[in-house]
Amino acid sequence: MSRKILWIDDEVDLLKPHIVFLENKGYNVTPVNNVNEALEMIEKEKFELTLLDENMPGISGLEAIPMIKEKDNALKIVMVTKSEEEHIMEQAIGSQISDYILKPVNPNQVLLSLKKILQSESLVEQKTIVDYQQEFRNLSMELSYLRTYQDWAEYYKKILSWEVKFDKVSDNEFADLLQNQKEEANIQFSKFIENNYEEWLRGNEKPMMSHTLFKDKVKPELEKEKVLLLMIDNLRYDQWKVIEPLFTKFYNKTSEDYYFSILPTATQYARNSFFAGLMPSEIEKRFPEYWFNDNEEGNKNEHERDFLEDQMKRLGLSSKSMKYLKILNSDFERKILDDFNQHKSNDLLVIVYNFIDILSHAKTDNNIVNQLIRDDKTFRSLTYNWFENSSLLKIIKTAAENGFKLVITTDHGTIYVKKPSKVVGDRETSTNIRYKTGRSLTYEDKDVWAINNPDKLFLPKGNLSSKYIFAKNNIFLAYPKNYNHFVNYYKDTYQHGGISLEEVIIPISILEPK
Repeated sequence: MSRKILWIDDEVDLLKPHIVFLENKGYNVTPVNNVNEALEMIEKEKFELTLLDENMPGISGLEAIPMIKEKDNALKIVMVTKSEEEHIMEQAIGSQISDYILKPVNPNQVLLSLKKILQSESLVEQKTIVDYQQEFRNLSMELSYLRTYQDWAEYYKKILSWEVKFDKVSDNEFADLLQNQKEEANIQFSKFIENNYEEWLRGNEKPMMSHTLFKDKVKPELEKEKVLLLMIDNLRYDQWKVIEPLFTKFYNKTSEDYYFSILPTATQYARNSFFAGLMPSEIEKRFPEYWFNDNEEGNKNEHERDFLEDQMKRLGLSSKSMKYLKILNSDFERKILDDFNQHKSNDLLVIVYNFIDILSHAKTDNNIVNQLIRDDKTFRSLTYNWFENSSLLKIIKTAAENGFKLVITTDHGTIYVKKPSKVVGDRETSTNIRYKTGRSLTYEDKDVWAINNPDKLFLPKGNLSSKYIFAKNNIFLAYPKNYNHFVNYYKDTYQHGGISLEEVIIPISILEPK
């Protein structure tokens, strides 16, 4: 079906060769030599795009833009002008035109503009599918040759890059194929973690991890200049890549890296480890009054500031002033923005931002949110929309204006769980869906990594016979009692605490003010 184009130009008769050229390319072009006639036609017919001359007698092109938009706000406008004056361009762009073309008009230039505006989505979709078809075999073969944590991180980033590209593709068949590849990768990644994790904790050849990240990445920046450390709870790597352009409006990215969350990939363990610079059992030993095991009553993330102050002393940073803020709701978010002048003199401003964690839990508990987040694609989209309209971005802008370097990271990721696996435990067993700790655990060996001696992984023990199990891939752990109800409640929700690429390999980015 040909696309209907309206071309408004007082000398439109001279453009006949251009119109014939476009019609041969499949466009249906209606020429009009004045704005009034064009407005009448827009009322009667549906056009996809109008080419609009900027300099016409009577009603000019710039004056015509709001009139056209009033008739059909969805109609795309390409301004055709011989003026290169900056204020003309700014006025036209500010009027929400889709593109502009400088005279003398070249027919190929017009064709390129039409394709960019009217066919870009379909062209991008076609190219994405063709490119993925070519890459599919390479990704499948490469999976067999991943040996190091660097290999796994780079492979995961390739998968994520394709996932984000497929957000713009309506053909779900190929997106589903990519998901199958990621699921197979997660199966292999779980084996890799089982074979290497303990050695990382005791050896030198290891990735950056939760308990080393502050020392490795934040300390060097803090020794040079003041830093805003933004800890976005539960931020996956794909979500970071989607929201990154919002932050680079005010900052230039100087480096991006990844690190591996410790196990369990849960806030109580991973975030406390980050702020303390210690593994969980070391935190328990150093701060017995602050650490609460899973089955104990108490706020398990109440002492992050105390942990960070202690780590800064150990790292020789005690002379640096620090302010710690945790955002749990939009009211406090706005208060931080309003009160920013009170915080700008600090060497280190720490903001823990809990929105994504709240959102992922809301999918489980809130039916409306559950309908909004149907898969990873919609989760990314909703994440972007939230951040785009949040006061946090205004805080970031203000921080840039006040010379703060920006370090953005997270404590762990999250995974969309699909497959239940039965676990039996006593009343002291922890309730987390992706990991369990307790004395008497019965489980499916193939679905979990079982740790009989938590000391080897620097994990606290509720009692002498406690063990840990970590769910692999997209498994979630369910009790036999009320099994069907439990499965229906948690299936297709976001959970964390176990072993998956999404939970373990997470971003750390450093940015400087523009």
